[in-house]
Amino acid sequence: MSKHWMTRWRAAAVAAGIAGFLGGCGSETKVPPPPAVVNRVSLQAFSGSSACQDLETYLEDTAVMQMRTQLEAQRDGVPSWGWWGGWGGRGFEDASLGGVAPASANSAGTQGPTNVTTTNNQVVGVDEADFVKNDGTRIFALSGKTLHAVKSWPADQTAVQGTLEIEGYPREMFLDGTDKAVVFSSIYTWYPLSNAGGVQCLGINCGYYYSNTVKVTEVDVSDMSNLRVVREVFLPGNYDSARKVGTSVRMVLSDSFNFPPGFKWSPDWEQNLWNDPIRLRSAYNRIIAQNETLIRSQTLAEWVPAAKIVSGGATTLVPHACDAFARVNAPTRLGQVSVVTLDLAGNSINRTSILAEPGEIYASASNLYVATRHWWWWPAPGQRDTTYLHKFDITQPGAAVYVASGTVDGHIVDQFSMDEAASGHFRVVTTIQTRVPDTTNPNNWWGTMQTTNRLTVLGENSGFLDVVGQSPDLAEGERVMSSRMVGDKGFVVTFRQVDPLFTFDLSDPTNPRVIGQLKIPGFSTYIHPIDANHLLTIGTYVPEPLPGQPQNWQERALQLAIFDVSDLAHPVQTHTQLVGTAYGWSEAASEHKAFNYFAAKKLLAIPFADWSNSATGNDYWNYFKSDLRVFSVDPVLGFTTRGAVNMGDLYQTYQYSNWVYYWQPYVRRSVMADDFVYAISDSGIRVANIANLSAPLATARFQKYVEQ
Repeated sequence: MSKHWMTRWRAAAVAAGIAGFLGGCGSETKVPPPPAVVNRVSLQAFSGSSACQDLETYLEDTAVMQMRTQLEAQRDGVPSWGWWGGWGGRGFEDASLGGVAPASANSAGTQGPTNVTTTNNQVVGVDEADFVKNDGTRIFALSGKTLHAVKSWPADQTAVQGTLEIEGYPREMFLDGTDKAVVFSSIYTWYPLSNAGGVQCLGINCGYYYSNTVKVTEVDVSDMSNLRVVREVFLPGNYDSARKVGTSVRMVLSDSFNFPPGFKWSPDWEQNLWNDPIRLRSAYNRIIAQNETLIRSQTLAEWVPAAKIVSGGATTLVPHACDAFARVNAPTRLGQVSVVTLDLAGNSINRTSILAEPGEIYASASNLYVATRHWWWWPAPGQRDTTYLHKFDITQPGAAVYVASGTVDGHIVDQFSMDEAASGHFRVVTTIQTRVPDTTNPNNWWGTMQTTNRLTVLGENSGFLDVVGQSPDLAEGERVMSSRMVGDKGFVVTFRQVDPLFTFDLSDPTNPRVIGQLKIPGFSTYIHPIDANHLLTIGTYVPEPLPGQPQNWQERALQLAIFDVSDLAHPVQTHTQLVGTAYGWSEAASEHKAFNYFAAKKLLAIPFADWSNSATGNDYWNYFKSDLRVFSVDPVLGFTTRGAVNMGDLYQTYQYSNWVYYWQPYVRRSVMADDFVYAISDSGIRVANIANLSAPLATARFQKYVEQ
């Protein structure tokens, strides 16, 4: 792709816009076809004395192009992704250690438990943010807009010690040592190009969907009865995810492109306009030209608002440096993905941003990877979805430094589809969709999709992540449901009717090999290694239909399973455990942080919710139930149900009639410490001994949220 394609297009587009505005249906220069996939992709920084001007020009050029792709498609009656139809955003090296922390002493000096579970992190040594954090003797939980500090040891003395209201919609947090919590919340802030709709959503009732700013609240938690805010950082954008290594917090934020006030996505209504093709075309040409004028009249400060730090009563504005931005030298939809580094020890903040829409992220202790997708502008047969990967060095505590970029076919399902090997190679599992002509319906401009899957290995090479090896395509017509790479072994689950578990030998980065395959009914959505030879999974059991019969979805259910993978060529599903009815579900099936495997005790705890149509009475809560299910897990003996910690009385009486969508009545997380199990919901924390889970030892009730 020529590096000057954008400049040439801009000159032609401006001329076309003016012609359309002045001459109605005069000569037009249409947006050119999108450039092809870039195999050796890179980030190109804005630098030198012209960095700010170049940044503004790129933002405006790309915004104009995206505007024109949609409006010209509407004008000409051809299919288009449209502005809202883009791709948008959305292993354990030692499984026996992942998610288990040594005990710590509380402020009173009481000895903590011997073993305790913490956040279920993908990579050992890389903490992932969550709305619950604990250190053995204390549990901190976000519920509604409140941070709750709970004394959790001794278990029978579990109780709320202090609370602190957090501005906006609290999302996740970290604990840093014994003295500090770092809370991320989403708030609305007025900016020159803000969506006016946010003005009506200043409170928590609208949730984070209407937010445009991430607030980082650093809290002194050394005295649990007196939680104190020590610093607040306000960053334009939306919270995606965060990792913590040592005292360095790496946040990934995203921000969509905010078009200026007065911008239009369709012509204004006029009598009979839509029945007059000539007038309609002229109207489209006018708003295209008007939109471009609006876009190019904004300033860089309006496109890229400054951050703000509040500390010790003083407020400091922190503009986003122009040379901290980079663009992808490939077609990507306009947006902003920022890697923000908070050095808690050095009390510093640093931002580096990619001008693209966000995708999945992965972090090892040394590197952070950000995925962005190729933008095809409009659909057409022959296109194949593609992902660009950007690697950042995070060994420096105060900054993330760009290293290299690479390209893989397909799209990434979740963070577990990525893994950094000990050798430094990056392994990626993708589902590849290719758009092909619809031979059965020639009028179908969109074509149809063909699907396959692949494991790709990339190696760093002079600023690029080059493909050094890839597996053959596998499971055509299916898609990846889950994957996990552990050392030199890889595991991938795909699904259409049955659940093929593929095993990989990854010992040779240049030749990742499929070794074995096992087909069973249903599919797994999360894979957890419990030792070198066994996997523990959660997913959905879906029985195979009888020949000629439709699928009976009433027989589906949540399923736990154990796989013996000691012989990669012949993986075996050795044990299964169905949980609940066809209406049952668990957050652990879609959120790995809710999956709590306690290696020290061979216990698994998952939050569970179900709906019983056999209950009596007309009350909603008689039919709904939620609890924490606990199982013993043994590779040889299989699953043993140990019972459940029920919290139904809390959601039935505590927030019975006025719970709102962001207050969730069901159990969502858990902590296990020695012989005790803690169930955590938005209404509180309840603890019981594993020997008698139905008899709670203590309940720490969270304060009721009062709507304002």
